[in-house]
Amino acid sequence: MPGSRKLGKKSDSRKAMLRCMVTYLLENGRIETTVTRAKEVRAMTEKYITLGRNNTLAAKRQAMAFITKETVVKKLFDEIGPNYANRNGGYTRITKIGPRRGDAAEMAVIELI
Repeated sequence: MPGSRKLGKKSDSRKAMLRCMVTYLLENGRIETTVTRAKEVRAMTEKYITLGRNNTLAAKRQAMAFITKETVVKKLFDEIGPNYANRNGGYTRITKIGPRRGDAAEMAVIELI
């Protein structure tokens, strides 16, 4: 996995959380989370959008192995990938929105551009 942030979780929990967050981001277009999680999600999401740009069977199988919903994989290859065909990276934007009320963790919104 890109990056080396542990995010306070063991490796299997961390991978499951990132899978869910990447799936949700591709499905809905934006997520509100902490800045460090947003940076990890950005790295994974950009990897799979780049994969979605080349529409091969191997790429679809690789995406299906990570993304948790088949409908999101279909959307990735049918809609999202072709939208970014002329763009070389930088598919997401992270905007800081200030501290969280409970524990003052720095919050951010990550969204597809």
